[in-house]
Amino acid sequence: MPEPDLRVLDDLAGVAAADWNRLALGHPLLSYEFFHALHASGCASADSGWLPQFLTLWDQAAPGSAGLAATPQLRAAMPLYLKSHSYGEYVFDWAWADAYQRHGLAYYPKLLAAIPFSPVSGPRLLAATDAERAALLRAALDLARDFSSLHVLFPQEEEAALMQSAGMMLRAGVQFHWNNPGYASFDEFLAQMSHDKRKKIRQERRKVRDAGVNFRRQRGHEIKEEDWAFFARCYQRTYRDHRSTPYLGLEFFQRIGQTMPRHLLLIVAELEGKPIASALNLYSQETLYGRYWGALQYLPCLHFETCYYQALEFCIEEKIRIFEGGAQGEHKLARGFLPVKTLSAHWLAHPEFSDAVERFLAREHQGIARYVDELNEHSPYRASAPG
Repeated sequence: MPEPDLRVLDDLAGVAAADWNRLALGHPLLSYEFFHALHASGCASADSGWLPQFLTLWDQAAPGSAGLAATPQLRAAMPLYLKSHSYGEYVFDWAWADAYQRHGLAYYPKLLAAIPFSPVSGPRLLAATDAERAALLRAALDLARDFSSLHVLFPQEEEAALMQSAGMMLRAGVQFHWNNPGYASFDEFLAQMSHDKRKKIRQERRKVRDAGVNFRRQRGHEIKEEDWAFFARCYQRTYRDHRSTPYLGLEFFQRIGQTMPRHLLLIVAELEGKPIASALNLYSQETLYGRYWGALQYLPCLHFETCYYQALEFCIEEKIRIFEGGAQGEHKLARGFLPVKTLSAHWLAHPEFSDAVERFLAREHQGIARYVDELNEHSPYRASAPG
């Protein structure tokens, strides 16, 4: 059997959406449509410091019976970018870059395997077999030798073990996820919380309701152009309020609205008939990903209701098992989200810096373990509850 053909792609134009999505296994943020929207809108592009260098393995099929060349088939892929900065990653290596600079070394460009602007765990070696996953990883490490480093963000645990065995260093982080054992209603979920936390959530929801705020939940095919324009305005306003530049633009949101509507949930808060805030979530049958939010005015507890409680109700109604609340946020603990360890894998070409980072990660890992233990001691659930 011929050896698979390895190709590095700077866009997905030559890949059939169905072939890519077969490898993505239904994960909406790993879908062809999501990546294509990022690239085509310019949000993740060479100009924005995210040059796609996707690794792909193709079958070198034998010619057909009529002597015609058979069409190569995509067998495996790895979303890989050449980065000129560390923005939009949610695994922070700025200190490593600064150390390189102080010693007169170039940290950028670096290679990064990730979903841009999305701290979402999932497969990074998109393949059906261990042999194909190993081949992708070898190719990525070989490619990285021309740069300072290779970083794989939020891989699955099995992939992280493979990366560690290939000489990469593992780094731990913490997120907060909500688990749904099969609640029949929001009240049933609340019944599992401790008295203080249950009371707090009810007070927060009452504040928003008493302020006169109403909510509408729109699935992708229900989201109109004016809704996307309003959401983009909210999203950009929130970034400006935090003195940051938004990563995503209206064109990106419009594109995913057109190409992957069955994975989108837009929650809009309205006051006196006018929209004042909104949150965009992506979801599959199994998981809801809380991603983007923004508001045009401040109201107490509006953020919690728009981003969390409305989405929790949706998960309960749709029997979605996991709600990933995004990066960081200890405030999520009091609202039913529990700490979950995340992973990243790192390889640095410079041996002395690699050794220094390895020692740092060993210390950091101990601190993360203690932090998770401390969080678990303050569980928001009753002692007898399944949470």
